[in-house]
Amino acid sequence: MRRPGKISLTSSAPVVIILLLKIKQKQPLLTCGRLAHGFVPYIFRIFAYARPFAAAFFTADCVLGRWIIIKELRINEEIRAAEVRLVEDGEENVILPFRDALAHAVQRGLDLVEISPNAKPPVCRVMDYGKYRFEQLKREKEARKNQRIVQIKEVKFRPNIEDHDFDTKVKNAERFLLDGDKVKATIMFRGREITHPELGRVLLERMAERVAEVAVQERAPKVEGKNMTTIFAPKGNK
Repeated sequence: MRRPGKISLTSSAPVVIILLLKIKQKQPLLTCGRLAHGFVPYIFRIFAYARPFAAAFFTADCVLGRWIIIKELRINEEIRAAEVRLVEDGEENVILPFRDALAHAVQRGLDLVEISPNAKPPVCRVMDYGKYRFEQLKREKEARKNQRIVQIKEVKFRPNIEDHDFDTKVKNAERFLLDGDKVKATIMFRGREITHPELGRVLLERMAERVAEVAVQERAPKVEGKNMTTIFAPKGNK
């Protein structure tokens, strides 16, 4: 069977565009079997082109369910400059041919790392790159562990809510606030109930009194369509 010849990204662009248009129009790809079959070698070539580029600049690690992206630096033979500015602690900066700088790093059992590729000439440092990346990743992990994203939790009320249900929802709001999250309180009106917005304001005032020890009212009650809303924030986060 004849193998497909070398295909550039430019030649694969029309196929990608056609497939994207079919997906957007919710048309099945198999309606054009020849196109779908012919797309297979294209997609492998696209990934083949993209993978070295991504690997040359980024590495990723998953921490607490989130991805940490760390910029990769060129090292040793990956550096493409003919000469570099060598930076070392306690010594003057010198401009050396790339091969001389690399030999200096190898002689010390370390790596030649390009830390500023856009400089003229590029700036390089001699270091243990594996140790550097390990420490950098460790710092990122610690920073992520200490970082908390504030979320907005919502509690919903009806104007004629029973006292027991009201107490339960307020306790949930207090728990959210103590956890450091904001709370959006929503009064849901139905039909002609919206003609009596004062019922919603009374409920929100009651709630504000209940959570006053742990929260501040960040926004005054506001009517949005058939709902009345307000925002409570943990004390100290206003």
